[in-house]
Amino acid sequence: MMGLHEAFRPDAVWIGSEHPFDVYETYLCFRSPADWRIEELPRRAELFITADSRYRVWINGGFVARGPSRCYPERQSVDCIDVTAHLVSGANTLAVQVYQPGYSHFAYVHRGVAGLLASLVGDGHVLLTTGTSWRVRRDPSFAERVPRISIYGSGVEERDLRLVDDWAASSYQDSHWSAARLVAPVGGYPWLTLQLRSLPQLVEREQPISLLETRRGRYPEELRDDAHLALRAGWFAASASGTPPSPSGWIQVELEAGQAAYWLYDLGRDYACQGWVEVRAALGRERVSVSYAEQIRDGQLVISDPQTYCRVRLTDRYRLRPGDQMAEPFAMRGGRYLLLQLSGPTGGAFRLRVHVRVSEYPLEVSRPVGVSDAELAEITELCETTFLACLQDGFVDSTWRESSQWLGDALPQSLIMASMSDDVRPLRQVIEMAAEGAYPDGVLPSVLPGEAHAYTVVDYNFIWVELLNLYWRLTSDRALVDAMWPVLVKMMERFHQDLNLDGLIISQPGRRLFLDWAPLSRREPNAVYNLHYLLALQVAAHLAHEVAAVEDAACWEARAVALGPRIREAFWQRDRWYDDLERTTFSQLGAALAVLTGCATPDEAQGLLNAIISRSLDLTDAHRTGRMVLASPFMHHYLFQALRKSGKSEAVVEIIKKRWGRWVRSGYPTAWENWDVDFPDGSQCHAFSAHPRYHLAAIAADRGGV
Repeated sequence: MMGLHEAFRPDAVWIGSEHPFDVYETYLCFRSPADWRIEELPRRAELFITADSRYRVWINGGFVARGPSRCYPERQSVDCIDVTAHLVSGANTLAVQVYQPGYSHFAYVHRGVAGLLASLVGDGHVLLTTGTSWRVRRDPSFAERVPRISIYGSGVEERDLRLVDDWAASSYQDSHWSAARLVAPVGGYPWLTLQLRSLPQLVEREQPISLLETRRGRYPEELRDDAHLALRAGWFAASASGTPPSPSGWIQVELEAGQAAYWLYDLGRDYACQGWVEVRAALGRERVSVSYAEQIRDGQLVISDPQTYCRVRLTDRYRLRPGDQMAEPFAMRGGRYLLLQLSGPTGGAFRLRVHVRVSEYPLEVSRPVGVSDAELAEITELCETTFLACLQDGFVDSTWRESSQWLGDALPQSLIMASMSDDVRPLRQVIEMAAEGAYPDGVLPSVLPGEAHAYTVVDYNFIWVELLNLYWRLTSDRALVDAMWPVLVKMMERFHQDLNLDGLIISQPGRRLFLDWAPLSRREPNAVYNLHYLLALQVAAHLAHEVAAVEDAACWEARAVALGPRIREAFWQRDRWYDDLERTTFSQLGAALAVLTGCATPDEAQGLLNAIISRSLDLTDAHRTGRMVLASPFMHHYLFQALRKSGKSEAVVEIIKKRWGRWVRSGYPTAWENWDVDFPDGSQCHAFSAHPRYHLAAIAADRGGV
């Protein structure tokens, strides 16, 4: 395969629309030059393509792919796609749609510019590159003024299909479009360097769906300006109504003006997905809204309320044009349930058919868990399903609410993946991306990529040390460890500056200590925070010995030796590790970290571990004052590490059966983000809670099965 430098040199440039301010909720349509031809088809043709921030590409009217993989613009990810089968002899047309929200969110970073860069290579020769001979226009069917989903994502899609034409087709005449504007040369700001996509291209397919419920009611005209609120209010006010589809999936429905019909579908579990609708014989006054949800609670669908918690509004809306058409979104969303709203009036011949397209990482599971226990087998399946649902272009914790790659969440996810296959690419991506986004003071970002400074969770830096050590254990890749070493040293030095007069570290103003659902104290100095820092020092010193970084190993060992007694003096009292100096809470997590770091003596450790086991096996989740604070599902990973380190694998298995088994016994296909998610926008599919798959695999390997 031709390298990136050769593919884009000397003629390729970043191109944009004719107006430099087309950067806010902008959908740009690009077409290759009308006179571009291929006289002799190549044996192999590869399209190198990227965009800021997202693209979809068609060749000769046929959809090819979407991308790029999430990245920082400074190291822009480039897809290389085999397009040999899409080309024809003679005239060919490349059509690319680029979306730029105009602001950063939890998956992409915005630098005030939109652009497309592409190069088509055939048999080692450049056949076509992006340049000012391309044509461009802003897609008029997408509304500019739309609400954001939330900080987690970009805007909702509000689209008028009356303004859609077949612009991606080869026969389309684009002479009235503008010439593309040169935005930047290759290597120009903000896309300073290019890197080939490190992860495989995601696979898209049609997902079977089950119709759960149909309703009819009034369309809430007073909420027409907000698609999500109109759907939410209309659904709850509507009454059950039988509008079943035909065996082929078509639904015929007649509605008068002011009426609405609803269909609720189940995908079976969470997916990264998008709902789209085929329509026949529309009048052109109908509106179709497609929304995504994750929970049915007490028999009622939970539709997110933008006024609470995460403030998400996962609803896209399409104004139909007269006749036949497809209402198809640009973006991938996510969730388990798809809710469709149709508002009238419709004609007597109107009908529609609903589809769901899902996106999946092509992971080959080469390491099955040696589980003979039927209940553990079901729990293993639940964990694998959760993990696979949240494996996209990197690790994401939830495909429904946010699709964000959190640095801390990557640790259990990397361990799960290592227990399933030899694929370490998502792990490497997390390590490198965190380093790329480091703050000037050395602290690493918490969302990758991201500029979510309100969510700078400083103990995720300690998890990054564990991730780097894990990557070394799995690969012995000295080159990457050497490349990351200056980042590690600078980050560890930054935390050393946080030492208080009592020898404990305290928080950095404006940054969060740790992110966890458990109600343990965040007062400072904080035991969990200091113990996690101590663990990072110990892991970093161990890794330094492995790579013969003698001075760094000695430095971090000395700091760990000095910190341990200070932590013990501050937070240990009789039989408890308290979380703060005021002794307001004592937690499972604090006790587990005390065991893992050796702050607890061997005699003390046994009592602490027994207390941890007892609290986890008590299925009363609510906290009471004076009781050990139950760790979240995520933080049970550290509990399991401490228990296994002390030879208590049987207890790990018992806890997994009791706690994760509850979800299996209740019929849930995936693991939740917390023991109780009956709060606004609580999620029932979070990959960080699926770590029992890793622990069961490790226990099975030690014992020859579980």
